[in-house]
Amino acid sequence: CLISYFFIMSSNAAELYKLIEANPEKKQDLFRQALQDPKGAMKAICALGKESNLPVTSEEVKEYLSTIQDLDTKQWLMKARGGL
Repeated sequence: CLISYFFIMSSNAAELYKLIEANPEKKQDLFRQALQDPKGAMKAICALGKESNLPVTSEEVKEYLSTIQDLDTKQWLMKARGGL
């Protein structure tokens, strides 16, 4: 069912976000990369998801991030928006 698939992928994006949030060094590395190479940062996020058995697409990550109310995340999106 398409709805189940979407929920699982959305859930994966949420879990991956939590995983990144729990690792300040990884979060900072991704933030720095996003400032210099936004598409590369997105690829790194998707690769981390695959490695962590939480596969996501860049569209799913972008959609999930658009729902976040965290100020740091909003700033990251504003800075990286051009390349995403």
